[in-house]
Amino acid sequence: MSEKTETEPKFVYPQARRDEIVGDYHGTSVADPYRWLEDPDAPDTQAWVAAQNEISAPFLSEAPARPQIKAKLTQLWDFPRYGLPFRKKDRYFFSKNDGLQNQDVIYLQHSLDGEAYELLNPNKFSDDGTIALSNLALSDDGTLLAYGTSGSGSDWQEIRLRTINLDGSGQLFPEVIKWCRFSEIAWKPDNTGFYYSRFPEPGTVSAEDQSNYNQVCWHQVGTSQAADILIFERPDFKELGFSAFITDDHQYLCLHVWNGTDPKSRFYYRELNSNGSFVRLLDKADAKYDFVGNVGSLFYFQTDLDAPRGRVVAVDVARTSPGAAIKWQEIIAQQPDVLAFVSVVNHQLIVACMHDVHHEVKIYELEGNYVRDIPLPTLGSVVGLSGKPEDSEMFLGFESFLYPMSVLRYDFQTNQLKVFRQPKVDFQAANYETKQVFYPSNDGTAIPMFLVYKKGLELNGQNPTILYGYGGFNISLTPGFRVWRTVWLENGGIYAVANLRGGDEYGEEWHQAGMLAHKQNVFDDFAAAGDWLIANKYTNNKRLATMGGSNGGLLVAACMLQRPDLYGAVICQVPVIDMLRYHKFTVGRYWLPEYGNAEANPEQFKFMYAYSPLHNVKPGVTYPPLLIATADTDDRVVPAHAKKFAATLQAAANYHSDNPLLLRVETKAGHGAGKPTAKLIDELSDELGFLFRVFDMQVD
Repeated sequence: MSEKTETEPKFVYPQARRDEIVGDYHGTSVADPYRWLEDPDAPDTQAWVAAQNEISAPFLSEAPARPQIKAKLTQLWDFPRYGLPFRKKDRYFFSKNDGLQNQDVIYLQHSLDGEAYELLNPNKFSDDGTIALSNLALSDDGTLLAYGTSGSGSDWQEIRLRTINLDGSGQLFPEVIKWCRFSEIAWKPDNTGFYYSRFPEPGTVSAEDQSNYNQVCWHQVGTSQAADILIFERPDFKELGFSAFITDDHQYLCLHVWNGTDPKSRFYYRELNSNGSFVRLLDKADAKYDFVGNVGSLFYFQTDLDAPRGRVVAVDVARTSPGAAIKWQEIIAQQPDVLAFVSVVNHQLIVACMHDVHHEVKIYELEGNYVRDIPLPTLGSVVGLSGKPEDSEMFLGFESFLYPMSVLRYDFQTNQLKVFRQPKVDFQAANYETKQVFYPSNDGTAIPMFLVYKKGLELNGQNPTILYGYGGFNISLTPGFRVWRTVWLENGGIYAVANLRGGDEYGEEWHQAGMLAHKQNVFDDFAAAGDWLIANKYTNNKRLATMGGSNGGLLVAACMLQRPDLYGAVICQVPVIDMLRYHKFTVGRYWLPEYGNAEANPEQFKFMYAYSPLHNVKPGVTYPPLLIATADTDDRVVPAHAKKFAATLQAAANYHSDNPLLLRVETKAGHGAGKPTAKLIDELSDELGFLFRVFDMQVD
């Protein structure tokens, strides 16, 4: 950017063409002048994005603190970290990253203290690390591997197969399985092949149906995908998706049946070696049904049926006629705390409960009798569990805001939980503390919030603070470690996480209180968190930054528009912005149960239009410094949302402003999954550098 005089605006934006496009929504005319930005390949779109980068790239790269931030992030990121081991017969498998590797590497061991052999190194898939491992499935004896790869952050996968020798080497099979997205892989115990789900080949259905008509197929090892056998489909209900799995006793082939992100699910099954029809055991979609395990024909489920905080029930399928009413046996009744997840290990039920947004682990007998608690190291989150019904050991992934994920091993014979692998990061966690508070939202609802900061913090109202939230899709924000936060904390920053309605922190009722017509509750909860932080002298409205991605990007965008005076900066990542048209792109229609359909439903249009960020930008309003981050190949939340939002904001500011209203478009990256370490460090250096610059912060 050229030098500006004191009287000139600091930022001058390229003017975006305004087309005369107007939609009719149940009698309300809604202008959509930047619809042309929905076409990422159009020359006008590419030219406009290039012009945006000419403004945002220098501002971000020339942030005074950025070089030091990137150096510190690189230093902190450089520590070995491990995934959970899991066993297949007499072989253990686990992932490891030496520190700065772009992708985690998969290893094989023949005992927990034996030599580790490299099995699969995704860093060799591409020179720049942008092809990631997105699926991994091993046969029951650990001798065959099916793995999915995704390029540039895409949700689409290509599945390949190979053998596994004792030293981790193996022979790649020639076939490649395509058109998979969110697919499970279920190996048959005789190693002849596996079940998986796929979508139609592009061109065989309309673009709108590319995420419909999911099919379950059988693939025989050594044959082409063209020879795969269709096992199940529901063309009469094209929106349904299927996740196939085989029970641990190898007796049943089961289908978890889903419809977008709606937590209400269905469950079908048949005997594995039968070619008969699937029994639609649960087909009403009246509740969430997660299969836990089985003892013969007795099937265990975690469900919120008549229990919004969750319970465990069982049904004997051998005594249940198709279409007959289910006679549930309650195994674990609903508790005061939310049932986070349930697994079967050592022929016992391992239950993780969520108490005020942190996990506790309990053991029950299969009949439902309580056995004991497994005390966890501190207030934190169980982020994974590995173990099978016949195992006498299990592994837990455990982390907190201040400590990265450790691998814990529980021995059922000694009833002892011990650290198996603990990463060492160059961060003095003992100098910091985590505090949980409860603050009132607009309607008086008590909302929990975590605060993380350096011990001895002075409540002087001057501390730079990042307020993070999500508030949707029954996703809970439990304590978790992220390297970039340590840089913020070390430089006097506060990190706050508001556990808004719309998540699952207190069960399905909490979720429903923040979805559809109740979505405004989420924005009110978030704004109330900011008000509380300011009123209690943690920060002020010039030093309060908000951050959120995807549905959280929608959150921070809507809150910025509703309360522009409350925030000193906003980081809006891969956001959902156009609430009237979101369902028309890629998998957007999956979110209809959460947001609604403004096009089809007049009542839903009213409340969606009232908060839709794209349609609530007001001319003449001074919005806080804003960085909108998206990626050119995001096929979950398409970058058109971010582009149209930036164009609308800049036009409302008459294409010039004193505060930055910037758009950052990452290349060869998607919604976030599989992003290489190098890109993560660059992106976070830009985002932190942006905050340090607008808050005039120095790196200590």
